[in-house]
This record gives sequence, C-alpha cells and structure tokens, in this order.
Amino acid sequence: MSVNVSVVGWAQTPFGKFDNESVESLIVKAVHGALESAGISAADVDAIYLGHFNAGFSKQDFTASLVLQADDALRFTPATRVENACATGSAAIHQGIQSIQAGRAKIVLAVGVEQMTQTPGPEVGTNLLRASYLREESDIQGGFAGLFGQIATAYFEKYGDQSDALAMIAAKNHRNGASNPLAHLRKDLGYDFCRQVSEKNPFVAGPLKRTDCSPVSDGAAAVILTDAATARGMQREIAIRSVAHVQDFLPMSRRDVMKLEGCARAWRKALDAAQLQLSDLSFVETHDCFTIAELLEYEAMGLTPAGQGATAIREGWTQVGGKLPINASGGLKSKGHPVGATGVSMHVMAAMQLADQMPETITVKNAKLGGIFNMGGAGVANYVSILERVR
Repeated sequence: MSVNVSVVGWAQTPFGKFDNESVESLIVKAVHGALESAGISAADVDAIYLGHFNAGFSKQDFTASLVLQADDALRFTPATRVENACATGSAAIHQGIQSIQAGRAKIVLAVGVEQMTQTPGPEVGTNLLRASYLREESDIQGGFAGLFGQIATAYFEKYGDQSDALAMIAAKNHRNGASNPLAHLRKDLGYDFCRQVSEKNPFVAGPLKRTDCSPVSDGAAAVILTDAATARGMQREIAIRSVAHVQDFLPMSRRDVMKLEGCARAWRKALDAAQLQLSDLSFVETHDCFTIAELLEYEAMGLTPAGQGATAIREGWTQVGGKLPINASGGLKSKGHPVGATGVSMHVMAAMQLADQMPETITVKNAKLGGIFNMGGAGVANYVSILERVR
C-alpha cells in the first residue's frame, strides 16, 4: 500500500555538548530551519508531533507546546509529544504520517529533541536503562552499555571474537562523521585506535570499548511532512515509499536478542510494502548506538546470514562507494545520539543524501532509495522507513 506522504523540508542543529542551549532553544532552531527548507510559514502547519524521550534529562517535562515557541502562528495548532525510547524520533514521524493518511492534516511538523550532556554521567546510564525491563535488567552494570556488552559477549561466545569487525565499524563511522558538519564527533580516529585498548579507549562493558559506544549528545531535528498531492507543489520533495513499525517483548529473557527479530520483521514488512529488495536500496542509515548493534543489524536486514555480519564490513560493502553504504552520515557513533532527536535526524540525513545535500566525501552517488532503521531499547521498538528521490 502506498504511503502517499512526502518529506518536503528538513533541518537539524549540530549535535554535541551545548551548555548555552536548552530543550526549548534547540527545538526553536530546528523548527525555523525546517520551515525555511520547506518554504512554508508556521501558519501552514496543521499538526505537530514532538519526539522527546527525557526520562530525567530535562527538568521541563510536558514539552509538546515548546514547539509553539518557534513562531506565534503555531499557537492553537494541535501538538502531541510522542515517546518510544531511542526510537522516539521515528515514532513522531510515523504519527505524523498516520495523521496525514487519516485526512486529519495536510502539513505536519515532526520534531525530535534531547539535551543529555548537562546530566551527570551516572545519571545518564540510569536514565537510559529505564528503556530496559527493570524487573530483570536493572542490576546490569554500566547502563545500556552494560546491556549491549552482554549481547556482544554472547555473540562472541557463539561466533568468535568480533573485535576486529567492531573496530572497523567504529573507524568507518568516525571517518564518515569527520566530513559531516552536523556531527558531534568530527575526528577520523582510524582503525588502530579503535581496535586497541588504551587510556583514551578503555573497555566500557564486556568487549565493548569507548569507541564502540555512541556519545551522550544534545541536539534537535525537524521535518515537514505533506500528502503527496501537496508535495508536488513544493520546492523539494522526498517521497516516503513505505514505513513499518514492529514492537517486540521488553524482557530480553523472552527473545534471542542476537537475532533482532523485530528489526528483521520491520525490514521485511517495509521492503515488501515498497515492492523492493534490500539490494535495490542506495544506502541505509541504521541505529548504531553501539558497534555490536550495527553488526547485528547487517544480519537482521538480510545483508549477511546470521553470524556473518563481519563479512559486510571486512569486504567493504558498507563503506561509501560499497554495494550498500551504511551510516554515511557517521551514524549515531559519530553524529551523536540525543535520544529523542535521533530518529528524526536519521530521516534528515537520508533526505539530504537523496537531495544531494551531503558533503562530497560522504555523498552516495546517484542515490535513489534510502532505508532507515531506528531502534528503541535492545531491539524492542523497531521502525523502518524507505525514502525515495522523485525529482
């Protein structure tokens, strides 16, 4: 079934550590940029969806109406906050799509935001661990890094030491992120640094080192969505070919987390709805909160069989210029992971690729179709979007 919704404007603040910003100021900057990108006024917006995880990162809760601070003309526009852990941004976009499909809106503003760096480190881990099943997983040391450290340890035990592959993934994403002016970590660290344990790159959890973990970041991103008919009159248009959302059990004890079955099912649903194969895609932006997650997602999306994800990075398939470039933006690993903003940012990065707006060194040549996978928790909330260049 056709989605019949398009992205017609987009913007993202740089991701990083910004002591002089707030959730409100980040939202306002992203909204201004998205409206300008779409060439519309705030008065044209029919509905607003804000993705904001929070979980204790911000003293200000009930944040949906902060979007109205961007322009007085947004006053009285329906605004709803959406949350689904680390997939919160995609959840906001998917809600916007459904609003348009239901005929309740023609133009929707979807925004994602998080400010995490003003929270002390131990609290960051505690806040993020709230996206796990606390009845069974609250004692995991190291927060979500500890959780994915356990997953990496189990994968290594089953398929052998994958430290080389994880370092290759980290090095790839840091190299890409160095060319992305919006990325938090803009430094090409190189494979050797990512592979070796050092004072600057210690073990964090299990076999995961610091370079295997996405940074704690601040930032916001926004997109303007319209129905397909309205989009044809806009100055830019990226069609949403298909979307899929699959929710899995919260307790890890009820599933094999190494299979990421929710991710695999979401990819199948989205590709089937778009009448595409994975090989038809020009690139993918995937949820590399940790390098082991990207490795597992290679397998879940069907790029390699189970246990063979290392082949994709070792053979260069996922590099810019490879057969399926993955995270040309630098991914969460380099671009940053302000939780509520991440999913919207992934859609912004994909739209920029399809609109030839990325720096030359990380441009996927002749890109026509881009896939996005945004994950909440350890494979619990699974969102896939497929975007298409139409002109």
